[in-house]
Amino acid sequence: MTLDTVRIDGAMGEGGGQVLRTALTLAMLTGRPLEMVNVRANRPKPGLQPQHLTALRAAAEICAADTRGDSLGSSRLTFTPRRKPASGEYRFDVRDAANGSSAGATTLICQTVLLPLAFAGESSTVTLLGGTHVPFSPPFEYLQEVYLPALASLGIRSEARLLSRGWYPAGGGHWVLAVEPITMLPARTWTDRGELQRISGIGVATNLPSHIPQRMVNRAANLLAELQVPCDLRPLRERSKAPGAGIFVLAEYDGARALCSALGRPGKPAEQVAEEACRALLALHRTGTNVAVDPYLGDQLILPLSLATGESVFTTATASSHLLTNIQVVQHFLNASIRVEQSAGRAMITVRGDGFHV
Repeated sequence: MTLDTVRIDGAMGEGGGQVLRTALTLAMLTGRPLEMVNVRANRPKPGLQPQHLTALRAAAEICAADTRGDSLGSSRLTFTPRRKPASGEYRFDVRDAANGSSAGATTLICQTVLLPLAFAGESSTVTLLGGTHVPFSPPFEYLQEVYLPALASLGIRSEARLLSRGWYPAGGGHWVLAVEPITMLPARTWTDRGELQRISGIGVATNLPSHIPQRMVNRAANLLAELQVPCDLRPLRERSKAPGAGIFVLAEYDGARALCSALGRPGKPAEQVAEEACRALLALHRTGTNVAVDPYLGDQLILPLSLATGESVFTTATASSHLLTNIQVVQHFLNASIRVEQSAGRAMITVRGDGFHV
């Protein structure tokens, strides 16, 4: 049976890479051919950049897809799966798409292939090389501490292990993702995060003096003292391909987790890096206990909950443009029903999933 082609305008909604990643994930899972025009049309550098091209090639390898337009800068592509997603051992290196050097965000490549591999029937291992800590993308710690635990609550068992950090712009990071098989996803409710129990985190510097992570941690501890909960922040000094620094602060609530971070750059004081992450965390904390999910996780929950069986509900501070765009893409592929109710300082998202299973 020939499945209908899904045609998507990449300029829809926020018009960025998330349109492509969500569409590729759903094309892999449903087996439906994808045709996309205006890829990343709303970005300063439109078309496929190294991380997007790597995600496309990774998706093609997993389901033996025929592709057209798989080249740097391409604004139009077709993607035709020839088999269901196959489990196995995979290796995806952003450098292969960037002619030798790139810090393209490997965490976003992971988000493209994780769900299809979870439904592939057997365990898989994915080695990813490139950027692990890149502006405007989730750092490795967010994936490890927030995104993967959220998927685990839906029964998706996966583990991420960092071997070396890849800062922007040098890249050179290296990590491994292990994914266990599932057959279906249950519905889930996240509407109350509960009380804050503890704060933990790390201030990291690679190929830089040890006082830098210590200063980040000291400043963060002072700023977060007002929360009056146990706070375990540790300085780390490591080696990697290039110098880099960042702080990653995890808030653990009774029923939710949130991580805020900030990256250093030349000329930016360590204290300023800590202040950026802590201000974000304090602002998130002040939204109240009935806001269960941070906006970034809210974006990413749309896809798995649209595949789930039954009705799921979650709350977040606002229905971001990324979240609304993900809904648009999902509804090109699935029969999921999604309702967004926005009130002052709180959005409630109700998702009646498609009941996808293998």
